[in-house]
Parts: sequence; C-alpha cells; structure tokens
Amino acid sequence: MNLDQIKSSWNEVLDLLLEENRVAWIAFFDARLVSFENNELTLDFSDSQKFANPHDFKKTRNSDHTQSLINAIKSVLGITPTIIER
Repeated sequence: MNLDQIKSSWNEVLDLLLEENRVAWIAFFDARLVSFENNELTLDFSDSQKFANPHDFKKTRNSDHTQSLINAIKSVLGITPTIIER
C-alpha cells in the first residue's frame, strides 16, 4: 500500500466514516494526506486555517474518533495504520 493508493480511496473512507460516526467525519474531513511510511499515515490540517473562520477541530479529535477513522480505513483498504497529525 502506498500514499497514492490511499488517496485514490480516501473519499470512500470518508463516506464510510460519515455513515458510522458523523462527529469523527467532521473532525477529519479536511485532513490532507501527507505521507504513508512504516504503517504511519500522516495527516495535515493546516488548510483548515486558511478559511475566513478557521475551524480547528484538534480539540475535538480524540482516541475514539481516531479509532473510528482507523476502522473506516481498515474496512476500505484492509490496513490498520497509526494516525499521525501535524
């Protein structure tokens, strides 16, 4: 699995996350996929700061939301990555 493969299925991951956990979807929908190395998927949220009213959901993202994202990734892609935020 490489980053391009994850990116090509990312909308499917987000759609499943929306069905399973709307709050987790809100927390992760604007993540930019940066890298996938050593089973670590790095997400960047700096684009969310560019809006007129920044929406930083970092405080909202908790271990349950992250686990929901990992579960969606596993269902769609068959991998269980560690999520790294920057």
